[in-house]
Amino acid sequence: MKTSVAIELPEDVARVLRERWGDLAQHTVETLAIEGYRMQTLSAAQVKRMLGFQTRMEVDAFLKRHGVYRNCTEEDLDRDIETLPQLRRQ
Repeated sequence: MKTSVAIELPEDVARVLRERWGDLAQHTVETLAIEGYRMQTLSAAQVKRMLGFQTRMEVDAFLKRHGVYRNCTEEDLDRDIETLPQLRRQ
């Protein structure tokens, strides 16, 4: 199931935003995805589905372009540090 959201903007405002951002609907969805992920409301998998990406790498690249980096817990960091020596040996 999908949800549609309609917004009303004065035409002059919409024109300026379209000139700057192009497709306002796509820009709005991308902004919701970015802020949802940044605020830890959305997971990377949800962002992936929202934006129609095929891989997690596409999500990571998209978020990085917008200055948003992977939500990482202390446990995630500890696990990565433990895995690093194994990766270096490969």
